Amino acid sequence: MSGINKKAKKRDIAIIGTGYVGLITGVCFASLGHNIICVDKDKNKIALLNNGQIPIYEPGLDKILKKHRKNILFTTDSKKAIEESGIIFIAVNTPTGKRGEIDMKYFKAAIREIATQIEEYKIIVNKSTVPVGTGEWVQKEIKKYYQGNFSVVSNPEFLREGSALKDFLKPDRIIIGAEDNKSKKIMLEIYSKIEAPLLVVDIKSAELIKYAANAFLATKISFINEIANLCEKINGDVVKVAEGIGLDKRIGPKFLNAGIGYGGSCFPKDVRGLDSIGKEYKYNFNIIKAVMLVNQKQQERFVRKIKKILNKIKGNRIGVWGLSFKPNTDDVRKSPAIAIIKELQKNINYKIQAYDPIAIENAKKEIPFKNIKYSKNAYEAAKNADILILITDWSEFSKINMQRVKKSMRQYYILDGRNQLNPENIKKLGFYYEGIGRK
Repeated sequence: MSGINKKAKKRDIAIIGTGYVGLITGVCFASLGHNIICVDKDKNKIALLNNGQIPIYEPGLDKILKKHRKNILFTTDSKKAIEESGIIFIAVNTPTGKRGEIDMKYFKAAIREIATQIEEYKIIVNKSTVPVGTGEWVQKEIKKYYQGNFSVVSNPEFLREGSALKDFLKPDRIIIGAEDNKSKKIMLEIYSKIEAPLLVVDIKSAELIKYAANAFLATKISFINEIANLCEKINGDVVKVAEGIGLDKRIGPKFLNAGIGYGGSCFPKDVRGLDSIGKEYKYNFNIIKAVMLVNQKQQERFVRKIKKILNKIKGNRIGVWGLSFKPNTDDVRKSPAIAIIKELQKNINYKIQAYDPIAIENAKKEIPFKNIKYSKNAYEAAKNADILILITDWSEFSKINMQRVKKSMRQYYILDGRNQLNPENIKKLGFYYEGIGRK
């Protein structure tokens, strides 16, 4: 790699943090032929990785790691990683604080560790989602400990859980926030094998792009959910409305699926983070506040529907399909399913039986073991239920034998929180069906 790490040349890239973003980044760079060293303080996680075991669920990740294992080293030795690598990616967690602010303690610890150990030119690349202005802080912080030459770059990630490998290797775009020619040239070089639009901007713009992108997508979700709620009042069909407006090329069909709102590790955090950044710069994000409120109300509205049906039919047993915040992941962070079940658990008479293809073990860590049973499959979750609620739109649920489901249920009510099932087909089988904003 030209102009970088001429002294050691043992590793091209170090990744600090082997969480979701760090591990995907490291493995994908290794697949492109780079020599990677991934470092993490969690000894158990590093031990698993060195034994070829993946601590997260991501389709295809185990295969690509196995294929390119020779290009990647996992270690807890941060000093080794910093010394041997010319480019250091920071991919540590930046969780949401109590007031919606971005908690920077892990990021700041990583920067200080780098600052006290570098002895030659390095490029420090921020992959974590951080507030605008972090790049300036990094420059100042490193200069407190190291007077030599170095570069700071912002390189935001746009990985979607369940399709992260494709998102990294065949992305919609690559954003590089850099302000010196040397780091720009080297960053372009490490991404040279990926064919994608590549935008080089100033660091602050790069830091803002990730927040703005996720907040805009969350806005589309909250908007269509508002339209769905209106459809329920006028007896319209939000699926047809979404199709109609999605045909407008300026709008597009994506993220116009009405349901029970967004969740996960990115959208809630980034939307609140953008609002927090606005407060810091004395700007009031009215739209962002409305997006968050609509998302919260959408889940509350869903719970009210469940309670209304159970009161009407004098039932108390609830079958739940889906626990992860979206399909193809075991991530339950900020999952609507978790919030909905916790709210239902407040009624001690409700009996909940829940199923998810992947996320049950993670859900057990989040949901109190109160009037809930975790089922082995979708059929077991529906058995003797008065109402079946679909919360996560796993493809498995579209292939279920609904006649078999009906035979096992006590009463035949389905509340589809993702508009995944075909209403006409379900009704023909004798179910009472209710979706979100459906006619």
